[in-house]
Amino acid sequence: MPQLNPNPWLFIMLISWLTFSMIIQPKILTFVSANPPSNKVYSTPKTTPWTWPWT
Repeated sequence: MPQLNPNPWLFIMLISWLTFSMIIQPKILTFVSANPPSNKVYSTPKTTPWTWPWT
């Protein structure tokens, strides 16, 4: 069965992943900026315990 022969396809897959991870991905990541951190102070909400009618 020719589809089980990994000879040409393994090399093509490895070269394409190396090209993506070494060349294309760093160029794309330079355009993506993370959200700047905010100085907002988060307060925890006051919670009251649930009152069960049978206790």
